[in-house]
Amino acid sequence: MEDISYVVVFPTVFSKNKIPQLIINIKKILKIQNQEFKSVKRDGDIILVDANDPVFSSSAINLLFGIEKIAIARQVKNDFQKVVSEITTVGGNLLLKGEKFLVRVEGTSKGFFTKDIEIAATSGIIEKKAEMGAHPGTEENFDKLLYTYLTKDNAYVCIFSDNGQGGIPYQSQNKNAICSVYDEISAISCFETIKQGFDSKIIICYRQKSELMNLIKTINQIIPRLVKQEIVLEFFNLKINQSGIKNYLIFVNSVLEIMLHQAKSNNITHVSLALSPLMFSTDFIDYSMKRVFQKNRFPIMPLSGVDTKLFEEAKEIGLEKQITKLGKLFMINSNETPNFSSKDVDYALKTKKSITIKVGPNNIHDILDSLE
Repeated sequence: MEDISYVVVFPTVFSKNKIPQLIINIKKILKIQNQEFKSVKRDGDIILVDANDPVFSSSAINLLFGIEKIAIARQVKNDFQKVVSEITTVGGNLLLKGEKFLVRVEGTSKGFFTKDIEIAATSGIIEKKAEMGAHPGTEENFDKLLYTYLTKDNAYVCIFSDNGQGGIPYQSQNKNAICSVYDEISAISCFETIKQGFDSKIIICYRQKSELMNLIKTINQIIPRLVKQEIVLEFFNLKINQSGIKNYLIFVNSVLEIMLHQAKSNNITHVSLALSPLMFSTDFIDYSMKRVFQKNRFPIMPLSGVDTKLFEEAKEIGLEKQITKLGKLFMINSNETPNFSSKDVDYALKTKKSITIKVGPNNIHDILDSLE
């Protein structure tokens, strides 16, 4: 069988029963990103993408949730000698002078143990690269991982691999949700809502026009995960004082009222709350959840239980420079549960601007132009 290179997608453990939806999302994201491909098919618990440009296609696919790892790999028959030979060849080409390497083989073996392949391939690479000083490392200390995955019939020897986004495939919940982006925490909460498989509608709430640029830059990192060619965004201006914890809590509750109003207008069943017991008092969270139930909607709290991993999500959506500001938000220490401002909510609903954008490289400019 001729060696073939594929983009290999490894679903998360939570996505293995949702692979058909993940395949649908992969096809969609490739079309949206204008990446040509011949096929997207399944081989056991992994997904193979035969793409014209594996590098750009793997980058596009890695915007999706539901993926543990993504790789560009050579496919060979699941035969001991063929697999060892391919690992030795690929490893020999990838290693640089003096590098420590680790051969790791996982999956389904036939008539041999995966450890046997690891030992044989390691010996082959040492022999082939002796003049370069390449030598085996350990599980804790290596420069390059040479990873191979075995299915029933084939082996995939990775040339390149990268970690995925985790979570489950978008829309796999078969439920819709509304979320609002108004600061760093709410942006991460929106990111997590999509990551948990909800078909998400995003609204943006702001107090001053000076906030818009940063909010739009953040939104631009989130919307590709929605796996849609066109996306409708709604903007609302809330005239609430920006200083003080009490005003911040009034602002958060006022945003909730806008979400509840839009959820009813758009027949959305779930409302995503950017709240966590690590940041907000139980009384404040209880109030928000009761308000959602009063409006015959279901609350979800994507940040519940998320602790320091929240900083990783912040980096993923371009909020590295706001890490210090995030830390200050964690300092919220108030048992107050101030009510929302009905006057300000009514005003904000009248300021609504709905814009439709086609996902692409000029999203930020397109959004700003539409708002003007």
